Amino acid sequence: MKLGWTYEIKLWEKGYNLVAGVDEAGRGCLAGPVTAAVVILAKNTYPYRDSKTLSGKQRDEMASDIKQHSFAWAIAEASPQEIDQFNILQATHLAVKRALAKLELMPSALVTDYLKLAIPQPILAPAKADAHSYQVAAASILAKTSRDETMKQWAKTFEHYDFEQNKGYGSKAHLAALATYGPCAIHRKSFKPVLQGRLFEVI
Repeated sequence: MKLGWTYEIKLWEKGYNLVAGVDEAGRGCLAGPVTAAVVILAKNTYPYRDSKTLSGKQRDEMASDIKQHSFAWAIAEASPQEIDQFNILQATHLAVKRALAKLELMPSALVTDYLKLAIPQPILAPAKADAHSYQVAAASILAKTSRDETMKQWAKTFEHYDFEQNKGYGSKAHLAALATYGPCAIHRKSFKPVLQGRLFEVI
């Protein structure tokens, strides 16, 4: 299946006129927030695709285009502390609900990338929706670019962990820093590699 409107059409045909795409970024990271985005686009053809297949420059350019030309968009986060408190799945759902609450237009249905949310609206949640839906791809781009910028800012405070490059993922340099310095304030303390890093924390 190519990028298009297949999932949205299924919902439109059932009478749900305002359908939004939803995606997240940062679920697998060891540090930083999980970020969710919601996007509503006009039915058209777009260059947007799964953010993981784009360069940083392409993502930034497309994010600007999405914000300018979408009917509505919103981005929200759940913090590392909330991830530790609730678990990563529940924190991801929390970030999505916060993004929906910020949206200027409330959608009547959603297409998500395998996120089965407990909300009133009907949801289609196929795996890899960001590779098949323009709206979910657009949401993936907004979530990724927003989260990357957040991690770049945190890199200035926690300079040992190379957050500007790894964005909180478990790169070799990041894991080495954890072993040397232990976790910082934005690490997810409930994640196993971070727990292991704490064994070597420098006091």
